[in-house]
Amino acid sequence: MKVIGLLGAHNPAGVTAKLLEAVLAGAARHAETELVDLNQYDLKPDIGNQPNPDLDKLDAKLLAADVWVLAAPTYIGGVSGVMKQFCDCFRNRIARFNAVGEAVPDRFKNKHYVTISDCYAGGVENYLTGVTDATFKTLDKFLTMGGLIKLREVVLTKTWGLKALPAAKQAECERVGERAAQRRVKDDSTMKRYLQLFGMIAVMALVTMGIEALIGRWLPLTNFWAYYAVFVVVFYVLLAAILHFFTVVKHRRR
Repeated sequence: MKVIGLLGAHNPAGVTAKLLEAVLAGAARHAETELVDLNQYDLKPDIGNQPNPDLDKLDAKLLAADVWVLAAPTYIGGVSGVMKQFCDCFRNRIARFNAVGEAVPDRFKNKHYVTISDCYAGGVENYLTGVTDATFKTLDKFLTMGGLIKLREVVLTKTWGLKALPAAKQAECERVGERAAQRRVKDDSTMKRYLQLFGMIAVMALVTMGIEALIGRWLPLTNFWAYYAVFVVVFYVLLAAILHFFTVVKHRRR
């Protein structure tokens, strides 16, 4: 089992690096680990048959690793330039493209990954405005394009002037790394999602029926179609609210 960490930050001794080191420290209890500073590589895209030795080295390292940990600070509302350069240059290697330009997972399919980011904004501000959202979404899109499976993400806010990680964040990172390094025979995310969907629908149906019972006290719903129409409208509103929470609000990290 091997866990590789990619550091996409300008400061190799900064907060982002410390977060990555903490995750790898936890992973080291169960696996071989390696930290790669992307600043030390000449990152450029593949052009024709021209040699690209640094990208070849990264390719080999990533292929040999079971878990990838990508760490990049959030700069000006997006992923750092160093990490973005890597994603852009490695785009044609992480997946193959078919005749119509669609990305198809290939050599890295079913590997796992953890993403890390940090920002100067406070926790409440990040939660309400989603300062780090763009960074995580960019990394998720890049990695899932190659068929990698997400394990966890780590975020640290209010990093202005921070010299060392808070003890709680250090412990969290080590736990994330330790869990990521434990080999998984198979992923059960599909069954988990089915169970979540079943629970969501069951709760929504119960709440909808309760709301209809309250509405029935003021507005008689003796007609089948009237009862059905109210049920559909209430159910739709609840569904839209829940989907909005899980796709937008939940991703506003604190």
